[in-house]
Amino acid sequence: MRFPEKAITLKDGRSCILRPTMPEDAAEMIEYMKRTADETPFLLRYPDEIEYTVDGERGFLSSFLDDPASVMMVAVIEGNLAGNCSITGDRSKRKLRHRCSMAIALYREYWNLGIGTAMIEYLIQLARQIGYEQMDLGVIAENEQALALYSRCGFIETGRYHHALKYDDGSCHDEILMYREL
Repeated sequence: MRFPEKAITLKDGRSCILRPTMPEDAAEMIEYMKRTADETPFLLRYPDEIEYTVDGERGFLSSFLDDPASVMMVAVIEGNLAGNCSITGDRSKRKLRHRCSMAIALYREYWNLGIGTAMIEYLIQLARQIGYEQMDLGVIAENEQALALYSRCGFIETGRYHHALKYDDGSCHDEILMYREL
């Protein structure tokens, strides 16, 4: 989905632009996925599992722009990518048309500046425009910072998948399921 850029002011006074992720962002998005996966254990992939090609990523990002039921957004500060978020849903099935799923990640250096809150609030606005009635997400149980963010944004816990993720060290981690009515 194409949507208007939005300027926000961060807690440190800098300006941040929230805009659609464009095909020309492909190489930077691949690097972003690798680096964020390395910065936190709470994402679903390890950096070495990200094997996208620039051409493949360009096509993927184009498909988001052309899909009226999906949103992919980047946060840009002083010309640098700070984070990415998205919503996806299955509008082809009547029983699922009312809900979408959200994902978000920021580079560590941009945590605690208000970007996550602003991105989620804008995603909620765009999800309502699409016609979604609820937004779902999953979060690793130990990710206290994300849990606090989602709670502040109105999400509530609805359940969990026990041992949903198994890390390379053999430890298992629960995934908490959350949702928010729109």
